[in-house]
Amino acid sequence: MPIPIYLVKVGMTMTEGTVEEWYIPDGGKVATGELLYRLETEKVNLDVDAETSGTVKHVVEVGETLEPGDVVGYIFEAGEDIVLPDGASVPAPASPAAAPVVEPVPTPIATATSGGRVRSSPAARRLARELGVDFIVLNGSGPDGRIVEADVEAASRAPAAAATASASPDAPAPKASPLAKRLAGERGLDLRLIKGTGPGGRITKEDVEAAEAPAEIPQAAPVPTGPAPLTAGTIPLKGMRKVIADRMHSSLADSAQLTMDMDVAMDDAVKLREQLIDEWADEGIRPTYTDIVLRAVAKALTKNPLMNSEFAGTEIRLLDEIHVGVAVAVPDGLVVPVIRDADRRSLKDIAVESARLATAARDGTLGLDDYAGGTFTVSALGMYGVDSFTPIINQPQSGILGVNRLRDDVGFDGDTPVKRKFMRLSLTWDHRVLDGAPAAEFLGSVRDLLEAPFRLLV
Repeated sequence: MPIPIYLVKVGMTMTEGTVEEWYIPDGGKVATGELLYRLETEKVNLDVDAETSGTVKHVVEVGETLEPGDVVGYIFEAGEDIVLPDGASVPAPASPAAAPVVEPVPTPIATATSGGRVRSSPAARRLARELGVDFIVLNGSGPDGRIVEADVEAASRAPAAAATASASPDAPAPKASPLAKRLAGERGLDLRLIKGTGPGGRITKEDVEAAEAPAEIPQAAPVPTGPAPLTAGTIPLKGMRKVIADRMHSSLADSAQLTMDMDVAMDDAVKLREQLIDEWADEGIRPTYTDIVLRAVAKALTKNPLMNSEFAGTEIRLLDEIHVGVAVAVPDGLVVPVIRDADRRSLKDIAVESARLATAARDGTLGLDDYAGGTFTVSALGMYGVDSFTPIINQPQSGILGVNRLRDDVGFDGDTPVKRKFMRLSLTWDHRVLDGAPAAEFLGSVRDLLEAPFRLLV
């Protein structure tokens, strides 16, 4: 009997997932514990390994979204006939698309670091795998020659990319374990330049980890390049982007959301931040304005419990704990890791934890616990020069605070105009839970704490 390969469930709240990549090809052999496929969910990506050995048979294509527990393939024992159980089906082969006619372009060579790693963003390496582009031969248009997504997209439209990606008798694709391939992709290493020590010259994970820089990597003279222009076409709505689209639409459709703005005089907060940067410099802690706002929000929520609540249809649930989510932009969309027990954390603790979460979010290493239990959310766009925006509530929460840019403005010392630092806060709240007056009281509490920021240190 073939052993089913299931779409694993990651966390209690997971409702769907996507087979992002098969590590074992259809009909390939797998050993117990070897990586089978990469799962993409709304929050985290996960590598799934084999629970038994045998021959792998796919029943879903890469990119197909399913529910947890759905069968994505089977593993057949050695000598067992490859016959799918009744009701199972195999993915239909994709019809070949006509290749676009484009003018040939020269293929430059990427710039490598002294460790043999090609400078490239994680998103670019992932896109290169999806499009079958060998990013090792690309010329990066990002900072310091870093390969970005636009470089991969441009290369995928050129005949040179197809020629480079396809194997030939002169340059056969090296044999490597799935884990070695993945590790090489993450580190930007070319498997063709690594000597395998496994059976039959197969490249192992240890070979990739021990790989040294090649003696010589030809480098093309720098040429002026830029992001590829957008062209007509479609972008599949899947994975994180699909989840964001569904949840944002559902949030607006199912709740009564309103937004109000309030200006905050930040002169004392600016001074406090500068002093704390100096004070904590030896510890490598650099608080941001968002960290200071997070601390103010946590204290304000203790005094305004309706804002720290959930709408539950027939009742409003006042929550005992205060866990503040922080929206972080990542290449594929937006994630909201959570600072737990934010009201009981010092400003220093919040600065350390928010930095850890932001780094882990961009590196794709957040765990499920990092997402769990948020009761309120803070979203910052001030770094983009934004003065005001309308954040959308992360349901079932009752509110979300938008942090805008720090700006120079004019205030008054009596009748004398003086230059001041101001920041505008944008609060969206659910009118089903609380009215405008209590929402304004909460926002005013945040403002008062930021204008007298010494209170955030106690």
